[in-house]
Amino acid sequence: MVRSKSDLVWIPTFAILVVFAVPWFLWGVDDVVAGLPIWLWWHVGWMGLCALAFSRFTDGAWDRLMGVEADGGSD
Repeated sequence: MVRSKSDLVWIPTFAILVVFAVPWFLWGVDDVVAGLPIWLWWHVGWMGLCALAFSRFTDGAWDRLMGVEADGGSD
């Protein structure tokens, strides 16, 4: 299977999403915003970003990168 340049963008995209899922840089920060710790707001925003990225992935590259047929029908 030949991969296009746009398909190869997903590999580092998901690697970045995994690396920053745990906010290492916020360890020990006790700041509170709107009654919740800042690290919790990080997770809320990060999960929104992950959902958006996965939505874009499923719309455009899922069939090619997961090795499934694009017709969507079953036999």
